[in-house]
Amino acid sequence: MSDPDLFPPERLAAAQAATAAAGLDALLVTPGPDLQYLTGYPALVTERLTCLVLPASGPATLVVPRLERPAAEDSPAPRTGVRIVDHADGTDPYPLVVAALDGPPAAVGLADQMWALHSLGLAGALRGTTMRLAGPVMRELRMRKSPAEVAALAEAGAAIDAVHLRMGEWLRPGRTEAEVAVDIAAAIREAGHASVEFVIVASGPNGASPHHAVSGRVIGPGEPVVVDIGGAMPSGYRSDSTRTYVTGGGSPPAEFLAYYDVLREAQRAAVAAVAPGVPAHDVDAAARDLIAAAGYGDAFLHRTGHGIGLSGHEEPYIVAGEALALEPGMAFSVEPGIYLAGAHGARIEDIVVCTGNGVQRLNTIPTELVML
Repeated sequence: MSDPDLFPPERLAAAQAATAAAGLDALLVTPGPDLQYLTGYPALVTERLTCLVLPASGPATLVVPRLERPAAEDSPAPRTGVRIVDHADGTDPYPLVVAALDGPPAAVGLADQMWALHSLGLAGALRGTTMRLAGPVMRELRMRKSPAEVAALAEAGAAIDAVHLRMGEWLRPGRTEAEVAVDIAAAIREAGHASVEFVIVASGPNGASPHHAVSGRVIGPGEPVVVDIGGAMPSGYRSDSTRTYVTGGGSPPAEFLAYYDVLREAQRAAVAAVAPGVPAHDVDAAARDLIAAAGYGDAFLHRTGHGIGLSGHEEPYIVAGEALALEPGMAFSVEPGIYLAGAHGARIEDIVVCTGNGVQRLNTIPTELVML
């Protein structure tokens, strides 16, 4: 996607100012969400070096493998003003990075997700340079979404909602989790996603494991099933949503029905707590306190939420001890869960964005328990 509002050239200037303010001479950014955020280029992650050289002042240079140059030139990157240089297979790319810098740098920031192969290569080419993480700089830039980014996330939310609304087509007793997951993955793409990032179909006791993926387990009648799904849109922005279902042909356990009502109340309370100036830990507490009061505090095993954008998990994190005050444009999940080991579990997840006067849900389908 080359929406000029989604990847504006002004981002490079903002990143350069932040780089200087952090006491860094440059950022060195290899493929990943930071590179895509700055240039719009969704570069391949390979052993061949791709690296944005972004000095605190002066022109930016994108170093790419020669065979990847057409893809880089076809991306929004040239519109941002970056100069593209390439290296042939079998040649040393690191001198190109050094040449793109305005003299030997005292300190540079490396992309947090840079392969060790490349970080060590850069360290060898820039001996005497202090290497720090670029994360503290990029975190502040990416954490507050622009209106165009919020619109991209809303588009992703609507697409994944459309998949959840079709769950009755696939989630039936007698099918395995893996079989259901294949159908869901196809539907995620049909709904407009460019890629499927994850599919969790956790039935019965598997629902008590928050990061269970899929298995060959046959889904039984009247069983709770946690379905957590997400993908990347052509824009690069992500979806992520969880709903809990009960299959037909039977009745779910009475305890499950009781704690699902608690969970739904907790999730709604956490969403309602979102507003500018509210500390992130207060949103976590809004859900956690209700779940603990009902006797399920130990069964809520994880934080209440994580930021989302070009990464599925990014800052801000909605977790106990995080005093960060929410600001307009911050987008994150609200996903409390209750998990009873060996029995069953439930989770409800919406992506929300903090607005100037409250909160906007980007997943808009109901949160009531769906009895299929």
